Parts: sequence; C-alpha cells; structure tokens
Amino acid sequence: MIKGLAITPPIIGRISIGKLVNKNDKWLPEKDDSFTLTTQVQSRNGWLLHPLHQRYAEGAANGKIRAIPVRVLFNDSELNLRAEYSAFDRSTGRPLCVGNGETAKRVNEGGMEEVTCPGPEYCRFAHEQGCKLYGRLNLQVEGQNDELGSFIFRTTGYNSVRTLAARLRYFEAVTGGHTRHLALQLKLRAKSTTQSYRTPVYYVDLTLRDEDTLAQAVSTALQEAEHYRQSGVDIASLEHTARQLLHNGQFEDGEDEVPLLLDEFYPEQTEQSEPENKPANLVKATRLTNKLGTVVPSTK
Repeated sequence: MIKGLAITPPIIGRISIGKLVNKNDKWLPEKDDSFTLTTQVQSRNGWLLHPLHQRYAEGAANGKIRAIPVRVLFNDSELNLRAEYSAFDRSTGRPLCVGNGETAKRVNEGGMEEVTCPGPEYCRFAHEQGCKLYGRLNLQVEGQNDELGSFIFRTTGYNSVRTLAARLRYFEAVTGGHTRHLALQLKLRAKSTTQSYRTPVYYVDLTLRDEDTLAQAVSTALQEAEHYRQSGVDIASLEHTARQLLHNGQFEDGEDEVPLLLDEFYPEQTEQSEPENKPANLVKATRLTNKLGTVVPSTK
C-alpha cells in the first residue's frame, strides 16, 4: 500500500446544517435550522441533493429535517468520530498542523515534525493560522443501499463535537462495545448562551430513536451483534483494518476535498457561526480531544 495516503471510510454522501449560498461570486456555507443530505457532486447551484433528502423532507414539518434515522459504522467511538485541532494553509488548502491537545504533527520546510499541542488558545502558531477544533462523523442513513458506505458530517462546532463524543462513549459503554448495532437518530438541537447574545446556536446530538427505550435498544443491538457473529461477519477485523488505513497517512483530508473544506473552515461571512469559545471552554475542548483520537487521524 502507498504510504502517506490516509484511506478513509467510503463516503456516499454528506450531511450538513444549512446550505451553500452565492455571495460575491463565491459559494459560502449559510447556517440553517435543518439538515441537508447531499451527494458528493456540486453544480453551479451548490451541492446536489441526495435522494434520501427528499424522502425525509417530505415527512418533516415545513420540509425541515431535524432528525435523521442513522447507525454508526463502527463500534469504536474513535473511528466513528475523529476530532482534533487543525490548521490549513488558506492559499493551497493543505493541512499545516493537526494536534490532539498534547502533541501535534506540523509541516515545516524539512517535512514533518512532532510538536507539543497546548490547544488553540495557548498556541501562537494556532493564532496565526486560524487553528480550530475539527470533527468528522461517519454515519449510515436508514435507506441507503451500501452496507459499508457512509455519510460524513463535518463540524468545527465545539458543542457538536463535545455532545457527539459523550454520546458515542456512553453508547459504547452500555452496549458492551456494540454501538454499531444500535438504532440511532442524528438530531438537531438549539441552545442560547451569553456568547451567542441569547440567539439560538444549533448543534448536533446523537440519540436513541424516539420510540425506543434504552433497555429495548440495547437488547435488540445485542441480538443483532450475535446474528452478525454467527453469520461470519468479523466486525473486529473491519475495525482493525479501518484503523490501519486511517493511520496510513499524515492527514485525513485529501487535496481534492480541501478547497471546499476551506470555504466551511474559514468562511468570509461569519455572522451566524458559533461564537468563539472562551479560554475555559477551550480548556475543556483540549481535555476532550485528548480522549478522542490520535495525533493523525460545516456546520456545527
């Protein structure tokens, strides 16, 4: 296998909050109060909607999707949600530094070096390059036809990363490591804070389906896990392979993904973006990412 190339879970679509809008001849993300499911194809009018978007919009109030029935791709929380501090070169789009709150891999003239990572609040390089908390969540949406494919939700929102990380850890614990078999839903929530001047800030949560109790959901998940085991489906080997493939490269995002990623990571219009976290919040975020992932592994 070619070294230096991170092999990520196969992507068949995207989940975002809001949509791209054209401002001054540039497509920029505009936050909204509903989910959008798209393909990976972008036209002059923005991302093409995925067929599943219409399915869930038709059954939603006012056509706004605020909950999506999903399952995660893996049992391992750190494979489902990869989160770290990231900084990108705004002209080339290439990753400059990726860290977990303790150590980071940073690009320099001689190649790559490992440095300490105190988090964006206490790092001069982070201030200069606009380093942010950056998370990627892989999900399977009910109705998709690819059992090993997934939709990806990318976020630089602290509230979303913190909530998703907690939920995944809890689900992994209560199922004895069988999160993959839980019937879940991706849910959009709102909160007001002093930092948002009491206006709603939207973030993403991962919960059980409305009709399920925890006991029912776990019982069904354990039965399904046993069925998979008896059928010869080796989930442990799948996760081992996925982990190796992710760690095969220095950075996860490929060059073809970065130009569009930059529009979400460093938008020119930030009126509706989540406010910057104060030092206390960033300290919490640092502790969170220490637990989340490795040194290497738009919307809220």
